[in-house]
Amino acid sequence: MNEPAKFNNVVSFLWAIADLLNGAFKKSEFQKIILPFTVLRRLDYALEATKAKVLETEQTLKEKGLENRHGQLCRAAGYAFYNTSKFTYESLLHDDANLALNLRQFVMGFSPNVREIFAAFNFDDTIRDLSRVNLLYLLMERFNEKSKVDLRPASMSNHEMGYVFEHLLRKFNEALNENPGEHFTPRDAIRLMVDLVLMLDSELAGTEGVARTVYDCGCGTGGILSITKEQILQINPQAKVFLYGQELNPFTWAIARADMLILEPEGKDAENIKLGSTLSNDQLSEMRFDLQFVNPPYGYEWSKDFDAVTAEAARGFEGRFGAGTPRKSDGQMLFLQHLIARMNDPEEAQSTIGIILNGSPLFTGGAGSGESEIRRWILENDWLEAIIALPQQLFYNTGIGTYIWLLSNRKPAAHRGKVVLVDASGEDFWSAMPKSLGNKRREITEAHKRTILQMVKARKEGPHLKIFDTTDFGYREIKVLRPLKLRFVVNAESLARLDAQPAFKNLAVSKKKDPAEQKRDEQEGRTLQAAIRTALQPLAERTYLSREKFTADLEATLKKAGLKLKAPVFKAILAGIGERDEAAEICRDSDGNPEPDPDLNDTENVPLKEKVEAYFAREVTPHVPDAWIDSTYCDAKDGKVGRVGYEIPFNRHFYVFQPPRPLSAIDADLKTCTDRILTMIGGLTQ
Repeated sequence: MNEPAKFNNVVSFLWAIADLLNGAFKKSEFQKIILPFTVLRRLDYALEATKAKVLETEQTLKEKGLENRHGQLCRAAGYAFYNTSKFTYESLLHDDANLALNLRQFVMGFSPNVREIFAAFNFDDTIRDLSRVNLLYLLMERFNEKSKVDLRPASMSNHEMGYVFEHLLRKFNEALNENPGEHFTPRDAIRLMVDLVLMLDSELAGTEGVARTVYDCGCGTGGILSITKEQILQINPQAKVFLYGQELNPFTWAIARADMLILEPEGKDAENIKLGSTLSNDQLSEMRFDLQFVNPPYGYEWSKDFDAVTAEAARGFEGRFGAGTPRKSDGQMLFLQHLIARMNDPEEAQSTIGIILNGSPLFTGGAGSGESEIRRWILENDWLEAIIALPQQLFYNTGIGTYIWLLSNRKPAAHRGKVVLVDASGEDFWSAMPKSLGNKRREITEAHKRTILQMVKARKEGPHLKIFDTTDFGYREIKVLRPLKLRFVVNAESLARLDAQPAFKNLAVSKKKDPAEQKRDEQEGRTLQAAIRTALQPLAERTYLSREKFTADLEATLKKAGLKLKAPVFKAILAGIGERDEAAEICRDSDGNPEPDPDLNDTENVPLKEKVEAYFAREVTPHVPDAWIDSTYCDAKDGKVGRVGYEIPFNRHFYVFQPPRPLSAIDADLKTCTDRILTMIGGLTQ
């Protein structure tokens, strides 16, 4: 990744500070201590040069009796935050005896937007816990070793600091065998996704004063947002960029907010980073955005959001989840729907989306399922521009395949009705890292990124890029029925099956509560069962290949025996005595129509571009001439026969057949292996 040496030194230094905590704290508590102190030290460094001016301004405004001093104090500090405490981080260490008290006063001296950050860190509890074990001074002293670590914004950019926080999170969580990449995305993947999205923005370059709102609904430590702003300003230095985000985890939210306060002097971006669940507590619901991103957690179980999500889904497209809901074990497609719901009205402005998903949203769920209906909604509305397969082993927390989905509410005329699939997973698109970071063993270099961008921009079909119609991913699932054919033979085996039929077995079961009545009913039931078996014996003389003929003879023999049975018991006899036989006649209903055999039901997926009848005649009838299409199995939306489904079988479209090695080569290898084993065995027996 070619990070500068100072970045590696900072990460190593901060990680080593955790050694002080061994024994006094659980490993699970380390990050709750190290991360807020890192933020505290960096914020104090940022305010170092203007500290005296802030204190002077505070005193002057107090003397004038001004209550609303926030704006002027921010201007004095040069940031969207300030600290009016008499202390600095360094001066706190001059009074060891009162360190905890003074540190609390120091934190309370920050502006409200910073105090909110330390409240999310539960920093007051951290001060208390460190004081109890006499580690507060030692820890703060280590953070003050300027010769070993320099967290000043002038020395450590927000971009580099983002790396620091993210790799600290990764190392802490790896030490606990927890998910190390839950809250952040590798910068090489971010830059590729951001550049792909910006490439779709036709008005960004060369438009003076162009404004863009950027949104990440699961922003973690804010890496995607800050990189997007950086990339936009490289393309158009005059652009106005406004960042918005929401994050569920209080710690990563606090880090994102702190970084935004340092990055943006007016502090508006920091105010736009909200805390809470995007799925159940969308705090930017009235906003619409130009550029949207997210890398949602894979396999995210959304049970905590279930009630709110299902209630919103019940509102249809008045809410965010009108297309459907995926299975509860994976909420990725909920985040995708959320971003689509936050797109601009296409009549007013363009919106583009970049989202990183694993393979599941491509194909999970059959026709009519929540996942399929979401894909159907996206493709039928023609929002999907492209899907790019990324190299495996690219992310810190997983080695599985991942994909960037690109969506737009204003596709160019040449792109309409089309979807581009790009396979950038091969070795031509990544380099091995000198040192792995968690599961991340590969990276997308600048050269690789340019290759991918050029390929997507050119839209030229080849081994790594294919273009499809949106309807190519759709199909109509039809239900294929085959006739029921039964043979009837009264013998020991079929009578045993009859005994297992619930309606027949329940004849000897009583629901009466009175013991005497219960005993009487059960005895009467056993007597009736015996009478039925006796009545069936005359039919044991022959094999019936026609249910109609067996039914007639059964009715006659029951009548002769004086037995009048209820319909469920009569059906139980047919079900128990009958068994499937291809040589038997077709069973028909009262109207003479063939009855389907439920055990032979099957489905076929007919491409949307084909007529169902033509497909059936070509693919089904030659193999099973007696089959027919279930006309009652219809799509809920268009009412036609067969349910519509959508899937994107990405790997199938890029599969390259690799012929097996010649048998002679395999035989030679086996012989070599066998000879080696025999030689080894011979050496043991000598």
